[in-house]
Amino acid sequence: MSRLGTPTLVSAPSASKPLLDGVLKKLGVVPNVYRVAALSPAVLEGFLDLSSALSKTLGVRTRERIAIAVAEVNGCEYCLSAHTYLALNPAKITRRMRRPRGKAHPPTRKPAPRSASRSRSPGTGAVSATPTSPR
Repeated sequence: MSRLGTPTLVSAPSASKPLLDGVLKKLGVVPNVYRVAALSPAVLEGFLDLSSALSKTLGVRTRERIAIAVAEVNGCEYCLSAHTYLALNPAKITRRMRRPRGKAHPPTRKPAPRSASRSRSPGTGAVSATPTSPR
């Protein structure tokens, strides 16, 4: 199975470079998910449009809390690391608001739906160098 390479800001397609510059200005870094999406300028533009639409519906703190919860459920350390960074930096979520894994939610906040954790497929969130067969 072939793997997609992760382009640098210099090696990304020219149509993606202005979009990646916008991500860099907004976040201070360009996470790998944006760099890989940049292999297709249309995919990157769609991803950014989706993020923009969500930002008009959900606050940044809520979006990052959801992303952290999903990363924990999926067992994806990369996503957990990236979204924790985003939550603590641009989102300005204070360390006081972060909870160790498995701790109760503050009474003023509703927990994420439990159905999300029950519907997860075993083994999601992990990437290995060994090709796997489709499920």
